[in-house]
Amino acid sequence: MKLLLNKTYIKIVEAVSFQERLYGLIGKTNINFGMLFPKCNSIHTFFMKENIDVIGINEKNEIVFLERNVSKNKIIKIHLPLKKTSILELPKNYSQNLHIGDKLFFEFEDIV
Repeated sequence: MKLLLNKTYIKIVEAVSFQERLYGLIGKTNINFGMLFPKCNSIHTFFMKENIDVIGINEKNEIVFLERNVSKNKIIKIHLPLKKTSILELPKNYSQNLHIGDKLFFEFEDIV
């Protein structure tokens, strides 16, 4: 999956397994991709090596929460229903041109 941001595509990894959801971007450095946590309304940044941008989106992929440059050892909780909320983690400063209410458009890559 990919997302168009600032006229550039960024790869998005969807965290679907328990292990992917548990570890996310923990311990990663030189992050150059995003991670989507479907049906999720809270994350933590314990054991992170780099700061990240955290975006909460609703079931229509509209931004309902945005916090930039989140440092390690933080807990983020979005006060919306779990089943209608997803969280997108991006490398720091990738969300500079995004605002609450913007709609994100994800594209699925063709499998050859």
